[in-house]
Amino acid sequence: MWLRNTLLVTVLLLLLSALVSLAENIDPNDDDSQYAYGENIGWINFEYLLPDADQPGGATVTDYDLTGFIWAENIGWINLDPNFGGVTNDGTGLLSGYAWGENVGWINFNPPVPGDPNHYGVTIDQEGNFDGWAWGQNIGWIHFRSNTPVAYKIQTSWKTSCTISFDDLGRFVDYWLWTEGDWPGDLNGDGKVDFLDYSALADLWLGLCPPGWPLK
Repeated sequence: MWLRNTLLVTVLLLLLSALVSLAENIDPNDDDSQYAYGENIGWINFEYLLPDADQPGGATVTDYDLTGFIWAENIGWINLDPNFGGVTNDGTGLLSGYAWGENVGWINFNPPVPGDPNHYGVTIDQEGNFDGWAWGQNIGWIHFRSNTPVAYKIQTSWKTSCTISFDDLGRFVDYWLWTEGDWPGDLNGDGKVDFLDYSALADLWLGLCPPGWPLK
C-alpha cells in the first residue's frame, strides 16, 4: 500500500512537472533571452520561477495571447492576462492589449504616440524574438530588445504563422517581369504571370502579415 501510494505521488509530480514545462515557452536556460528593461523600473524577467511564490511565474506565448506572470524586482508581479484586460497576439507576432501590475497599474503593449507614425508596440519576429516598446502610465517605457550598451532580449519557442515575406514578393516580381507561361507565379491559372497574380499574392501577404509587421 505504501509503495503504491509512493508511486502514485511520484507519477503525479512528474505529470505536473511536464505540464509546467510545456506551459512556459520562454527559454529559462538562457539569461540573455528572458529579460526586458524599463528605465524607471529595471529588469523584467519573463521566466522567473519561484516554487513557493503565490503567483505562478513564467510567460507563455500562444497564437492568441500572452499568459502567465512576469517579475520585476522593483515593482513585483505583472499579470499578462488579467480579468478585463490581457495581452493579445494577432497570430503574426503583433501584440496589443494590457498587462496589469498590482503596484503599477496597466501596461500597454501597443501604445500610440500622438503625431508619430512609427510603430512602438511589442512584436515577435519569425525567430521568436521580442522587440519594441510597452508603456505604463506610472512607470514609463519598457524596451524589449537591445544590442548596446548591454545586450538583452526575450525569445520564445512560439513561431509566427506569418510565412510570406518581402523576399517572397521580390521573387514574385522577378517571375512577373521576366517569365511567361506555366510558372509558380501563375496563381490564378490563366497561363501567364501578370499583375493579377501579383495582386493576389500581395493580398495574401497583407492578410497574413498586416502593416507594421517587421518582416525581414
